[in-house]
Amino acid sequence: MSSTKKSLQVKVGQLSAKYPSPTQPLAEPPAGSGLKPVMGDQGMPLLGHTLESLVDPLAVTMKRFEKYGPVSWSGSVAGMKIVTLVGPEAIEAAWMNRDKAFSSEQGWEPMIGPFFHRGIMLLDFDEHMHHRRILQQAFTRPRLLAYLDMINPHIASTLSGWQVGQGFRMYSETKDMLLSLATEVFMGGTLNPGESAELEDAFEAAVRGGQAIIRKDVGKWTWARGLRGRERLQEYFRTEMAGRRAGEGNDLFSVLCRAESDEGQTFSDEDIVNHMIFAMMAAHDTSTIALSMMTYFLGRNPEWQERLRAESLALGKPMLDYDDLDALPSMDLAFKETLRINAPVGMLFRKALRDTEILGYHIPAGTEVMIHPWASMLREEWWPNPQKWDPERFSPERREDKVHRFAWAPFGGGAHKCIGLYFGGMEVKAALHQMLLRFEWSVPSDYRLSLTYGTGPAPADGLPIDMRRRATVDDVSPVPTGS
Repeated sequence: MSSTKKSLQVKVGQLSAKYPSPTQPLAEPPAGSGLKPVMGDQGMPLLGHTLESLVDPLAVTMKRFEKYGPVSWSGSVAGMKIVTLVGPEAIEAAWMNRDKAFSSEQGWEPMIGPFFHRGIMLLDFDEHMHHRRILQQAFTRPRLLAYLDMINPHIASTLSGWQVGQGFRMYSETKDMLLSLATEVFMGGTLNPGESAELEDAFEAAVRGGQAIIRKDVGKWTWARGLRGRERLQEYFRTEMAGRRAGEGNDLFSVLCRAESDEGQTFSDEDIVNHMIFAMMAAHDTSTIALSMMTYFLGRNPEWQERLRAESLALGKPMLDYDDLDALPSMDLAFKETLRINAPVGMLFRKALRDTEILGYHIPAGTEVMIHPWASMLREEWWPNPQKWDPERFSPERREDKVHRFAWAPFGGGAHKCIGLYFGGMEVKAALHQMLLRFEWSVPSDYRLSLTYGTGPAPADGLPIDMRRRATVDDVSPVPTGS
C-alpha cells in the first residue's frame, strides 16, 4: 500500500471516529409484509461514507458485510442512501430481476450517464433486448474470427517494440497496447496516427469523466474534459457513418453500421454512436485490468508462468487461432482465478423502480442499489482461502465455483450479462500467449501492489515488474492466422 493511500485511510478513519453514526433502518417495511428493514448508517455529515469508499471500496464493503450481512445501506454525498448487495444469493436477486423492479439505466445514469449515454448497459427491459439482439450480430463466431485476425498482428507489432527491463510498467504498457488495439479493431485501420491518438485521448477523457468527484462542466476539470471527449467521439462516428454503411469492413464500427437482427431490425445513427462509445470503454478497460493482473500473478507464481508457457510452446503457433482458445486449459484456469480475485468490474448499479425486496429485506422505491460481485468472490463463506490466487480451484476435480451459479460472476448475470465476454477472453488470451512466447518476467519480492479504483481495481503505480526477452521465441514457426 502506498504512503499516500495509508495517509488518506488514517485521515478518513479520524474523521469517521469524530462523527460516529448510529445503526438505523433504511426504512420501515410495510405493516404486515413480513419483510425485514435494511440496516446501516449514514456516516459523516454531508459526505456519508463517500471518502472511505473512494480510498478502499473493497475494505469498506467487507466491513459492512461483516457488520450488517448481505444487504445493508450506507450514506453517501448529500445524504443519498445506497443499498449494497454482497453474496451470490443477493446479487442473483438483483441481476435476475424477475419482477422487473430494478432499472440498470437509472442505476448507472448518475455514475456514467453523460459519457456513455444509452450504451447497452444503460438500457432496460424490452428496449434493452431489442438493442441486444442487433448488437449480438457483432459478436458471432465469424465476427470474432475477423477481429482475431486484426488483433494478432497488432499485438505482435506492439510487443516487438516494448523496451523491457527492470521496472517495466506492465499495466501502463498494457493499457496503451489495448487502447490502440481497440481503436483499430473497433474503428478500423483507416485512421492516420494523429487521428488515432486524438480519438484515444478523447476516449480516455470520457472514461475518466465518469470517475470525477466534482461533476461540473467547468474549465479543464475532469468532468468537463470527459464531456469534450464524448463530443469528439460523437463527431467522428457521425462523420464516418455513411462510408462505413456502404463498405465491407470487419471492424466493429463497420459491422454495427450494417448489423441486422433476425427480424431485419437495424440501429439508428445515434444508436451506433452510443453503442460504439460504450463498447470502447467496456472492452478496453476490463481487458487491460485482466491482462495486466494476470501477468502480476504469473510473476508472483513462476511455476504457473512456466506451466502456461509450456502449453503455449506445445501449441507450436506464434499467434492463437480461435479454436486454440480451448487448447490452453491452464491459461483458462489462471484467467478465471484472476477475474475472481481482481474483478475488472467490481461494482454495478441499479435503481429500485418501486418497493421490492431482496432476501426478505424491504427495498423502497427510488433506492440506489450497488451490486458487489468483487467482494462476493472474496468471501470465505463461498470460497476456501479466498485471498489466495489458486487457479486449481477451477479445475474439474475441485470446481469451487459450483457452490452457487453466481459465486463466480465477473461478467455479470441476467439480461445484462456482458455481451462481449467471449471477445474479452479472446483478446486477453491472444495477448498473453504471445507474451509467454516472447518474454519471462517476475515481480520484485519487496513490491507491494497498490490499487486504485475506477471501472475496476487497477494498479496505481503502473505495475513495475522485471521483464526480459526470451532467446527461444523463434523456436515457434509462424503459421497464418485464421487457419
